[in-house]
Amino acid sequence: MIDSHVHIVGNGSSGSGCKIRPSGAHKLLAHYMLHQLGLPQSALRGDLDNIYVERLVHFVETSDLDQVVILPHEEVYDEHGRIIDEENNFYIPNDYIFELCERYGCFLPAVSIHPARADAVDELERCAAKGAVLMKCLPNCQNIDCENPRYIPFWEKMAQLGMPLLAHTGGEHTVKQINPKYADPRTLKTPLDCGVTVIAAHCGTKSGLVDPEYFDIFCSMLSEHDNLFGDISGLQLPIRSAYLPRCLDGLIAQRIIHGSDFPVPSQPIWSWMRGHIDSPTFAKARAIKNPLQRDLWVKRQIGIPEAAFQRAREILRLTD
Repeated sequence: MIDSHVHIVGNGSSGSGCKIRPSGAHKLLAHYMLHQLGLPQSALRGDLDNIYVERLVHFVETSDLDQVVILPHEEVYDEHGRIIDEENNFYIPNDYIFELCERYGCFLPAVSIHPARADAVDELERCAAKGAVLMKCLPNCQNIDCENPRYIPFWEKMAQLGMPLLAHTGGEHTVKQINPKYADPRTLKTPLDCGVTVIAAHCGTKSGLVDPEYFDIFCSMLSEHDNLFGDISGLQLPIRSAYLPRCLDGLIAQRIIHGSDFPVPSQPIWSWMRGHIDSPTFAKARAIKNPLQRDLWVKRQIGIPEAAFQRAREILRLTD
């Protein structure tokens, strides 16, 4: 059983190369996430690298999960392959992910590469050789126009390597958006046409009240593309929680895979308030202190098919 959507967070305290520079509302959100994880507020300025990883390993090992896919976070580039430094408030290097996966058997490595990089294909091949199981990007936050014809060789190489693409779709309020229009799942048509297996993170659901609605568009795309899937990460948030029961039937039930979006808080109160779980179930959920296990347990209570928690093994680029 694999959680396919778990973020690594760090500040470079261990020499990892990570950076996190939250500001404004994002800074408040960062402190809230620390509180939810039981971490001290001083961790942002302290040894965040090691404290965070130790807590994550504990949560995985005390859950029903066998492994989790840990995600790096690429820097922001313009379409000519130049880093836009002033937009880079969060960065987790690929090599740090591989280092952690060598250290902990419960981790599976993802890679994050901006296709505008001059060395994008070379980096993709290098990371594939090191065992990357998928490529993760946030098009709307990393300024990636997946329909840009210049990126076709990159998508074709992904297809050749059997490397799935986990691409953010729908609203985003955890990190800064650069081009909100790239949250539309229809912008993933070129990778799909190139033969890449695409996982639309969050199934195109809304995160904020004024976000565009892409869930129905995502659902309609499933019948057009056999290589399109969706993950159900982050679907226990105030607005996204409305969509979780809609993932129980039809073609979408056959194409969803489990993800938590850790450390984004998984809060069963929203499913209870919407009537998706009853009060005794909500009380049991609140008693589960492990956020990975709680997210998994509540989704099962709502009725997410058991196959969704196993499907990642069929999709990820696993070498063993």
